[in-house]
Amino acid sequence: MLVDAEGHFITGRQCPRLTLLRARTLVDGGLEVTGRDGQTLRVPRPDGVQRLRSAVWSDPVDAADAGDAAALWFSNVLEQPVRLLHADAAMRRPLDGDYARAGDETAFADGYPLLLLSRAACEALSARVGRDLGWRRFRPNLLIDGVPSHAEDGWKRVRVGPVEFEVVKPCVRCVFTTIDPDSGLAEADGEPLRTLKTYRRGQRGITFGQNLVPRGRGSVRVGDPVEVLG
Repeated sequence: MLVDAEGHFITGRQCPRLTLLRARTLVDGGLEVTGRDGQTLRVPRPDGVQRLRSAVWSDPVDAADAGDAAALWFSNVLEQPVRLLHADAAMRRPLDGDYARAGDETAFADGYPLLLLSRAACEALSARVGRDLGWRRFRPNLLIDGVPSHAEDGWKRVRVGPVEFEVVKPCVRCVFTTIDPDSGLAEADGEPLRTLKTYRRGQRGITFGQNLVPRGRGSVRVGDPVEVLG
C-alpha cells in the first residue's frame, strides 16, 4: 500500500495513474512493479524493522516500510512524496465482526480479502451501457465463467479448486469503477456507475460482486472448477 506524506493511504480513487502500473509478487516474497514506460522496480521483502503507522479507512495498521529506494521510485512516478508499506506477519487488521468470525483478518484491501464476480455480470452491464467495459475495472480476484449474470448473489459458500470460501457480503462499488484501467482516465459519462444505479442500487449502496473470506489453505489456479456448496 502507498501512503502520502501524512501517512494517509492512496488508491486509484485519488491517483488514477496507479492503474497503469503492473505489479507481481516474486518467489522470494519481494515485489516487482513495472511502469507504463517500461521502468521496473524490484522491492525485496521488508525485514519489518522500520515500521509506519497508517490506516485503511478507519482501521489502524502498523505495517513494514519497504525502504527509501521504493519510496523514491513511487514518488517520482506519482510526482508527490509517498512511501510503500508491506503487510507482514506482524501486522494485524481484523475484519468487521458483523460479517466475519473472530480471528478473520485482511491486509490493505478496502474491506475483505477477496472479491468474486461472474463474467456474465460484466457482459450484461456492458450490454446495458452500450460498449465493452471489460471486467478489470471491478478488480475481482476470482472471475467466474459458466454461470448466469449475478449468480454469485445467491451463494453462501463455494469451493474453487481445493479451497473453500465463505461469501460474506455484497461489494459496494465506488467511483474507482469509472477509471479505465488501460488509460488511467475517468470515463467522461460516469459509466458504469451511472447505469449500475438503475438496477444494482439497494440499501447498502450500489453492489457488484461478492466479498469472500477463505476457509482453508491451498493454491487456486486459472481454470479450476467452481462448486457452489450452499
